[in-house]
Amino acid sequence: MNQQVLEWKRYMLYRFNCKKALRLPAHITLIPPFNMPSILEVPLGRSLEDFTRHQTAFSIYLKNFSAFAPRVIYVHVEPGVSLLQLKADLEDLLLENDLDLPKKEERPFQPHITIASRDLKKGDFAAAQAYFSGRSCEAQFETGAVSLLRNAGERWEVVGEYPFGDLA
Repeated sequence: MNQQVLEWKRYMLYRFNCKKALRLPAHITLIPPFNMPSILEVPLGRSLEDFTRHQTAFSIYLKNFSAFAPRVIYVHVEPGVSLLQLKADLEDLLLENDLDLPKKEERPFQPHITIASRDLKKGDFAAAQAYFSGRSCEAQFETGAVSLLRNAGERWEVVGEYPFGDLA
C-alpha cells in the first residue's frame, strides 16, 4: 500500500505541483502534531514501548478517497473499533504521563492517509478531487506498530517504531 500511496503523491506533484505530502511517510495520524521539548523524546519512547507491548495487531481498511476542502486530498480509513480504541488509549497515556500533549483532540477523528496537503492550490482543488473521486481504492492491511514522527524542517522523519506485543 505504501507504494500505491507514493504513486498518488507523485501524481499530485506532477499534475498540481504538490510537494508537502511527499515529505512525510504514509501514515494515519493518531495524535495531531504538537510541540515537545527534545528532552522528552526518550521518556516518550519508553512510554510508547510499554504501551505498545500490550497492544494486539488489527486490520486497517481503506475505502476510496475524500478531502478536507479546499486543500487536502486523502485516502479514507474506516474508523474501526480497534483503531478508535488505540487512539483513545494513546491520548490517555500521553495525558496521564504528562508528556506535553496539549489536550485531547476536540475535533472528530477522521482517520486518513494524506495524498495532497496544504500546498494544493484552491483553484486546483476541484480538479484534484474530481480525479480521485473517479477512482476507487479498497485495501486492507494489518497494523502492528505505532511510529513516532518528528518534524525535521523540510521533512517528517520516523524517530521510533514501537511494535505491538503480539508481534514484538
